[in-house]
Amino acid sequence: MSSTEDGEDNSYIEQRRFQRVKQRFKDRSKKVAQTKEKTKEILSKQAGLIAKRAEEHESFITKVTHFLGVFAYGAFCFILGARPQDVRHIYVLFYITFVPLRWIYYRYKKWHYYLLDFCYYANTIFLVMLLFFPRSQKLFMVTFSFAEGPLAWALIVWRCSLVFSSVDKLVSVLIHLLPGVVFFTMCWWDPVFFEAMHPEGIAQGNSWRQIENKSFLCTWLFTVPLFAYVLWQVLYFLIVNVLRQQRLLKDPEVMTSYRLSFLATFNDFSTLPNGNVSVKLHGGLSKKAQKANNVWWRLSGRFGDQNRMFMYILLQAIFTVATMALTVPIFLSYELHLIFQILKVSAAVWNGGQFLVEVMPRQVVLKEKKKLEVAPPVEENPHQD
Repeated sequence: MSSTEDGEDNSYIEQRRFQRVKQRFKDRSKKVAQTKEKTKEILSKQAGLIAKRAEEHESFITKVTHFLGVFAYGAFCFILGARPQDVRHIYVLFYITFVPLRWIYYRYKKWHYYLLDFCYYANTIFLVMLLFFPRSQKLFMVTFSFAEGPLAWALIVWRCSLVFSSVDKLVSVLIHLLPGVVFFTMCWWDPVFFEAMHPEGIAQGNSWRQIENKSFLCTWLFTVPLFAYVLWQVLYFLIVNVLRQQRLLKDPEVMTSYRLSFLATFNDFSTLPNGNVSVKLHGGLSKKAQKANNVWWRLSGRFGDQNRMFMYILLQAIFTVATMALTVPIFLSYELHLIFQILKVSAAVWNGGQFLVEVMPRQVVLKEKKKLEVAPPVEENPHQD
């Protein structure tokens, strides 16, 4: 009898211990979740404060940015000619400095989902290659395909503008331009890497790129990078259109690359949450896209607004396949690679000139009109003669 009671007591004690351990895990999980939310709120508030202060001093920041941008461009050109082997270090410094700052600014503007775009995905893989696997031939080719394929052609197709007075435009251009420039210097001008590309036993004037068979080159310059792109596309779709769909529906001001095509699929805006605010914002964005009526908007709507997102993905895939296929001849030819660098820089400079002459004056006029609308009317002094 006593042994039975002892067994029951032991069982009861074990259950209590299990309950206490379970409760501790729950408490710790709650604390971790609360700490995470508090940290997120603090970072969001700080991002907002920094962005607001930047907007308050926009004119001064624009002048400083232009001044520093011109000198930085000159310094970069000097380093490019004098010490091409150091260009990769400049890229690494640029990426680890300006991308976090861009996240702060985009977080305030509710554009932070743009940092999930393919250009950041490709740049991150390139950064990993430079820092940890600089002698990996296969990873070198995969990242080359990214840099001189979709990344480089996006600079031209999406009309990125080299404007020294705009930090945002400068970073956008450099995100797409710098990886290709780094590859150009590594392939043709970097003495250390040049020796690695021309190991002993290879005939003079040749490199491992030129002795590899076409099948090997096509595999690592086209097939594998295309698979990596598909992986990104699937992950992006799952994050933005599945996991974060409710977040996007609740806050129509949050922007993504799919946003306009996504909004156009809603024919009845009254079904969206947040009432009239959502109707106004969603309708306004959709009208803005329709008003632009560019080639991408027309092509993505060929099979109706309800299929616009699918068409957007399809067009992006076709663009990626075509641009990756062009990296094979560029990879093998110094002349083609050089011409392509000149083409990219020329396109960015030309677009920057168009922006300064055509777009910026209109923006200044609109800002001045808004200031006049917001400013209180000046009362006349009744005692003034």
